Amino acid sequence: MKPEVVFGLENAAWPAVLVNVSGGVSVTNAAAKNLFGPALGGDAANLAAIWAAENGGTATDFLARWELSPAVTGVLKFKTASGAVTPFLTCVCPFIHDGKKWFVFQLLPCPAQPAVAGPVAEAAGNAAGDAALKQKLDCVLQLARTVSLDFNNALTGVLAHTSLLLGKAEPDHPWRRSLLEVEKSASRAAEIASELAQFSRQEKETRRVPPGNLNTVANRCVEFFQNAHGARFKWKLSLERSLFAARFDEAKVQQALTKILENAVEAFGVSGTGQITVQTRNVELTEATQDRNVRLAAGTYACVEISDSGSGIDADSLPRIFEPFFTTKRAPHRGLGLALVYGIITNHGGGVAISSEPGMGTSARVYLPADKTLVREVVSANKELRGTGTVLVVDDESLVLTMAETILSDFGYKVLTASNGQKALTVLSQSGNEVELVITDLVMPGMGGRELMDRIRQLYPGLPVMPTSGYVMPEDKKHTAGYLQKPFTSTELLLKVKAALAAKAVD
Repeated sequence: MKPEVVFGLENAAWPAVLVNVSGGVSVTNAAAKNLFGPALGGDAANLAAIWAAENGGTATDFLARWELSPAVTGVLKFKTASGAVTPFLTCVCPFIHDGKKWFVFQLLPCPAQPAVAGPVAEAAGNAAGDAALKQKLDCVLQLARTVSLDFNNALTGVLAHTSLLLGKAEPDHPWRRSLLEVEKSASRAAEIASELAQFSRQEKETRRVPPGNLNTVANRCVEFFQNAHGARFKWKLSLERSLFAARFDEAKVQQALTKILENAVEAFGVSGTGQITVQTRNVELTEATQDRNVRLAAGTYACVEISDSGSGIDADSLPRIFEPFFTTKRAPHRGLGLALVYGIITNHGGGVAISSEPGMGTSARVYLPADKTLVREVVSANKELRGTGTVLVVDDESLVLTMAETILSDFGYKVLTASNGQKALTVLSQSGNEVELVITDLVMPGMGGRELMDRIRQLYPGLPVMPTSGYVMPEDKKHTAGYLQKPFTSTELLLKVKAALAAKAVD
């Protein structure tokens, strides 16, 4: 039987088994196979094969009576490969996945009861308690991993489709505000999923964001507003050709710059016109420096400055512009725009400086800590996100496959899909499928992404593979065509695909 959920205990030192509500065994780890032997082998394996009559009733009855509850630990007896009926300290963790009930059984040696009371008995009792606590924690971690993976897959579809629609919607479209709220809610949910994934990791890993180019984000934002407002404004774009590399979350910084540009447009009123200037530059500070409301430590920064010739901000309001719920605008504005900008940039270790005079316009300067190194320019303009070529997308979630096919096809790519690694190899082997890039989820039932990547390197050397996941990272990044973190927006997907195919063409 092929597993339908992520197990996560394949390499555990103790026996662990994943079963459905009927007792059908979906996954058995190596320790359980060694303990129970052929009884749990084959597609028709069932918990009943190792269930001891001493437990009372059948395994099916036991599972059918179980209510969805937190993990419970107790002593159950099972028949091992040697034929012995052996008691185990068993942690049973029930959970719901895709509308179906599942159970994780984890088995630890059951501590022998001491013959006499005293320190030895107390130590044995403590050991049993510690073991039970560990097993409960492992069940919680397993459930958290499963939930975070499924949650990220769902959010990937929501964010990508929403960002695609926002890119096409006119600024006065009646649904635009709702789409922005959907995007905001999905982004918050993605943060929660990320926190859940971090909690579920037994070995915490430090993820360092790769160097990014602020020119890419600034150019993309300006083009969006130019397309939205036509010739109403005079736009001036001045980008530093040798901009320092900063490490930042591209989606979040784009959100911050978009908020600033929205304020710049609104500074001219409903029908006013004027000039909006966006420029980037390198900033090197030998000592701490004050720029209006922000104090910058000595160091190197990449700066984006957005200026407008609009109405400006009065002196009394200027000190309060970053306060949540403070706004000089009429309803439905809630005063959260610049508060969000402030939170995003300061969380990156940077700062936002605002200068303004009534009737003279406003200037917002975003500073992000940077390295004195340069990053390669990547395609950013929406019109340049279009491309050609065949992309194979591999994921066990149909909604992710549908989302990727919709977006990539809309931008000129031919898209093939597969729900697991084995099907992906079948697609690759078919004549006429000139696949130029493979995008694969790392965690899938059956043949996962890592094994698929290894097989592709053996069978199709030179074919770029881009791993994607909301939980795990590729082990060997130098052999990948970038990494796509779930959940991602449509722009992030298109940029990654464009960059990977461009790198392949150069090679």
